[in-house]
Amino acid sequence: MKKHFAFIIAAITASSLLTGCGGDTSSSDSSDEAGKTAAVRFLNFKPEIATAYEEIVKTYKEETGNNVIVETAANNTYEQTLSAKMATSEAPAIFQVNGPRGYSNWKDYCADLTGTELYQHLTDKNSALSFDGKCYGIPYTVEGYGIIYNKEITDRYFALESKATPFESMEDIDNFEKLKALAEDMQTNKDALGIKGVFASTSLKPGDDWRWQTHLANIPIYYEFKNNNVDLSSDATKEITFEYGDNFKNIFDLYINNSTVDRKMLGSKITDESMAEFALGECAMVQNGNWAWSQINGITGNTVTAENIKYLPIYTGVPGEEDQGLCIGTENFLCINSQADEAVQKGAADFLYWLYSSESGKNYVTNSLGFIAPFDTFADAEKPDDPLTREVLEWSADTEKNNIPWNFTLFPSQTFKEDFGAALLQYAQGSADWDSVKNTVISSWKTESEHLE
Repeated sequence: MKKHFAFIIAAITASSLLTGCGGDTSSSDSSDEAGKTAAVRFLNFKPEIATAYEEIVKTYKEETGNNVIVETAANNTYEQTLSAKMATSEAPAIFQVNGPRGYSNWKDYCADLTGTELYQHLTDKNSALSFDGKCYGIPYTVEGYGIIYNKEITDRYFALESKATPFESMEDIDNFEKLKALAEDMQTNKDALGIKGVFASTSLKPGDDWRWQTHLANIPIYYEFKNNNVDLSSDATKEITFEYGDNFKNIFDLYINNSTVDRKMLGSKITDESMAEFALGECAMVQNGNWAWSQINGITGNTVTAENIKYLPIYTGVPGEEDQGLCIGTENFLCINSQADEAVQKGAADFLYWLYSSESGKNYVTNSLGFIAPFDTFADAEKPDDPLTREVLEWSADTEKNNIPWNFTLFPSQTFKEDFGAALLQYAQGSADWDSVKNTVISSWKTESEHLE
């Protein structure tokens, strides 16, 4: 854990954000010119930054004369899109994997990146996807997520004469018991606060439930592996007991029972709607990552000012969580297709180095993509300056807090996540009990892990 924290702090200090969603498959194309390198295809993972990549490749061609074609997979279809593309003449030269599980699926296509310029400038080379001393995947961003809250609304609550809690500020909230008391009393006083509910609607529409079946699920899995001293590189990760499943239930119930909408309506809700509810001041809190600032800030009629947007850890009732911080890490790693022509591979490496080292590229990375890039080519002044990223940086630098790493890179498959999400929806709608959810999680994890063998 100390090494993990050291990496995060070092990466952020020496340099300067996904997993957000929505959109259709799109592409930015360009034609080759005589004397220039062959076009490099890049399959992008995040639909919400597709437009930014279109601008990036346009500038790259203007500055270098070289062509990059960016294609973007629709929400939750990256693996399927990558599989379809790899078997064609339009196979991407640059693609992404989400950690060791993703690498195991695509290792035959992952080139050795140890000699690339980008790898040389990685702040902490231990953060790379490396095997047998060679790097096959380079992390390109550090991200964080937790419970985003609107300080203007919580301050309004603390000033109420009718409040039934002793809390005077959000600094008093450092475990689940206190968070539950706060949320439930705020829900009781929602009319006085001028909100529809404490939490934004929990998006459980299939394909839009990633905040729960992946991000929220990371917390109980992290504690299970940590407290049982599980070697994360071993086969011991292929089975779980969902030991902290009831802790997941604690916070999930709090979300869906103190929300802007009835829990039976959550199957039709998407992330964009919940972020709009937060931006419009209809709720006080929403779980999401620092990438969500662009969604919040871009909503017409947004009432949440930058100085009032803050983070709270996702408390679930685990003993000792008073010292818990945000969930901070990375899941996405850049890879270069080893099956591509050597000239194309070189072109791919050149583009990536330009993006993370040139003045134009770094400006895009910081201000358009919003990445906290883990490379020493970025000065402190080149970090993103949006309020959620500043919050992540502050939590990362707090040595008294134990930030939670992203163990969901060990989740066995997308099918497991979908099974989990479907079970959560049934539970929220009242057609399944919590034991059914737990059984689904345990059995699907085991079944999908067996498929990895």
